[in-house]
Amino acid sequence: MENEKNRVAGGGRLHVQFGSHMRRLRISRKLTQEKLAERSELSVDAIRRIERGSFSPSLETLGKLAVGLNMSLKTLFNGFERERPDHVAELCDYLSRRSGREVQLAWRVIYAMFEER
Repeated sequence: MENEKNRVAGGGRLHVQFGSHMRRLRISRKLTQEKLAERSELSVDAIRRIERGSFSPSLETLGKLAVGLNMSLKTLFNGFERERPDHVAELCDYLSRRSGREVQLAWRVIYAMFEER
């Protein structure tokens, strides 16, 4: 039964793929494993094991990782199977934590950058 579960889940490859995904997200934010552990309220060992693919995080742990990476849980998984991260989702996460005035200002800047003249 356990072998069947592993086969369905990719034989453990998903843990390794997710670990690589987490490492890319951490590095893209210029965070050390220690800093991510602190921000996530997890141990450094847990971060290392997740990144190596030797630990399958619980939903609670995934939530803590999302907090530590300053993104929603949805965005955490959004780019998981993609070659590149979903920067639009990350931008939306970032803006969702800003005030209405700041969002309006960001919109004006983005609009001005790409406005056709």
